[in-house]
Amino acid sequence: MSLRGKVALVTGSTSGIGLGIARVLAAQGADLVLNGFGDADQIKELQQEIGSEHRVRTFYSDADVSKPDQIARMVSEAQSKFGSVDILVNNAGIQFTANIEDFPDEKWNAVIAINLSGVFHGMKAAIPLMKQKGWGRIINIASAHGLVASPQKVAYVAAKHGVVGITKVAAIELANTGITVNAICPGWVRTPLVEKQLADRAEQNGTSVEAETNAFLTEKQPMARFTSPEQIGALTAFLCTEAASTITGAPLPIDGGWVAH
Repeated sequence: MSLRGKVALVTGSTSGIGLGIARVLAAQGADLVLNGFGDADQIKELQQEIGSEHRVRTFYSDADVSKPDQIARMVSEAQSKFGSVDILVNNAGIQFTANIEDFPDEKWNAVIAINLSGVFHGMKAAIPLMKQKGWGRIINIASAHGLVASPQKVAYVAAKHGVVGITKVAAIELANTGITVNAICPGWVRTPLVEKQLADRAEQNGTSVEAETNAFLTEKQPMARFTSPEQIGALTAFLCTEAASTITGAPLPIDGGWVAH
């Protein structure tokens, strides 16, 4: 597959899942708008690395996706810099866990603002540009928690269910515009944050990382295997191809069988 000549904007792409997606899209030739938090020098190095390795143009936006005006600015800057936004991947997200009665109001507001409202505002800004070209791909990174629930994750589960819902609405509205809208629903993904959690659990419980990994995975997934950010990137890239041009409005699990229970 080739995405040469396309421009992809991936929120939350300076680390983790978003970075994996960004790398795969760049490998397929897409020019790249990176977004997220981190050390400025490291982000600059990342831009240079991706750009030189894949011979693509890169641009970094420090937009805070909890702020609608900053999202609009990011999309406008991408349009000015590269001439279009063909692929929008709404990936940025945060997590907080607590029982409902103990869940801080400010944490609820923050999770909803980034994980759900940020997706809405990203689509609202990008859709007019895609309509002008008669082509676009919007991929919203939801979660297995967009389809099923877990305790202590009320804001995250509510937001990710909402992402699946607005994906369906957008797909219906845009069905005959050349724009598809889908939601990817990952299960457990091996990221640096998860690696640290597993190491901490092993130290706390006096066990091995391997034992904690198996227990962590099989608590939810029949398949005792992590999904990698690059696998999520590969699914994202596939959804951008002509082969996927009639896949729209779909919540697509990539979760080791989690939601098959």
